[in-house]
Amino acid sequence: MTLPTETAHPELEGLGTYEYGWADSDAAGASARRGIGEDVVRDISAKKDEPEWMTNLRLKGLKLFGKKPMPNWGSDLSGIDFDNIKYFVRSTEKQAESWEDLPEDIKNTYDKLGIPEAEKQRLVAGVAAQYESEVVYHQIREDLEEQGVIFLDTDTALKEHPELFQEYFGTVIPAGDNKFAALNTAVWSGGSFIYVPKGVHVEIPLQAYFRINTENMGQFERTLIIVDEDAYVHYVEGCTAPIYKTDSLHSAVVEIIVKKGGRCRYTTIQNWSNNVYNLVTKRAVAYEGATMEWIDGNIGSKVTMKYPAVYLMGEHAKGETLSIAFAGEGQHQDAGAKMVHMAPNTSSNIVSKSVARGGGRTSYRGLIEIGEGAPGAKSNVLCDALLVDTISRSDTYPYVDVREDDVSMGHEATVSKVSEDQLFYLMSRGLTEFEAMAMIVRGFVEPIAKELPMEYALELNRLIELQMEGSVG
Repeated sequence: MTLPTETAHPELEGLGTYEYGWADSDAAGASARRGIGEDVVRDISAKKDEPEWMTNLRLKGLKLFGKKPMPNWGSDLSGIDFDNIKYFVRSTEKQAESWEDLPEDIKNTYDKLGIPEAEKQRLVAGVAAQYESEVVYHQIREDLEEQGVIFLDTDTALKEHPELFQEYFGTVIPAGDNKFAALNTAVWSGGSFIYVPKGVHVEIPLQAYFRINTENMGQFERTLIIVDEDAYVHYVEGCTAPIYKTDSLHSAVVEIIVKKGGRCRYTTIQNWSNNVYNLVTKRAVAYEGATMEWIDGNIGSKVTMKYPAVYLMGEHAKGETLSIAFAGEGQHQDAGAKMVHMAPNTSSNIVSKSVARGGGRTSYRGLIEIGEGAPGAKSNVLCDALLVDTISRSDTYPYVDVREDDVSMGHEATVSKVSEDQLFYLMSRGLTEFEAMAMIVRGFVEPIAKELPMEYALELNRLIELQMEGSVG
């Protein structure tokens, strides 16, 4: 279907401006091999000097990837050419111990993105930077190390903590979970590994930043977080990529285990360029009295399909997902959440906000499942969509599966438009048309923004301003 090129509001034409679309020189990417097969998978494992069990698991993932069907629902994925993707690009031979040790082009990229500033200003307790397929820089505060907190890139964790790694890797999201989880199992590289010991609270967030530079690149990081009993951690990740004429693929897997009384908050501010397919599998298990919170911001990408899940496995476990999605011209944000109640007196809450303009499309796709043996479960879902013109689209696909009698289940969905009356009222108070539109959008997403740490809330508001930049005149 061909979408109109004009909107009902010409002042919105600039919405969707992307400021991270530059590309660095790409010697590593230019020489990287395209396509996937057993030889490629074995080569990745050999380059990383992995144990035999991981090589075998990768090969199992490859076989399952070949057998699993493509999703036949949600976004159109027919544009993905698996034979043209570069599955592994090594940008540097070793991880840097300081920013100054990074290769000049990589350092310049992260300087532009402001990553070293966050560390200098002590806004984060630890930072990881992944460029192409591997983490190129990693640091954690010494006081956290002394308390037993482990924050490493996933490749290093496999070498330095093999028993802990093997105990949990692939237990939350098995290799055959879906086609893209199988692909990730076969070719995963990079990502973060976090272990927080019993009773330890990491009060300041740990941060990771993922950057794709190579055209037709596939980035397949694997993140594994274990929060022990009565422990707490907040992990924040951000993502960008250059603008190219052809597409790239980002297909991560995130596994989180939150033990009795523990709490984990996982925040994503995703601002991929509009030529990236963002197909991610995220899942957590929460045991007795544990809390798992997903805070999800989806600003960019060509297609996003992402449904963070929480399996509530112990009594009084809690799960929460707060998400915001922006879709502009040519974008489809198909996002949502899954909450699976498997124990008595568990509770979950989903709040989904989406904004669409310029023919963009947003979809909420969510599952609430209350299994047998989960009496007293409570779940609430709230979906709000804002359309800023007449050619954009929003859909809601709620799935509810309740197999207990004594439960509480609520679902509410609204779709609204930015009206001429709203704009007129704000402009009559002295705001320009741009300021009025930006204020309406900021107010709409405020319930999500207020849950972010101050510096990340400011970043989200800045991204909204960038989306609106140049939209008047």
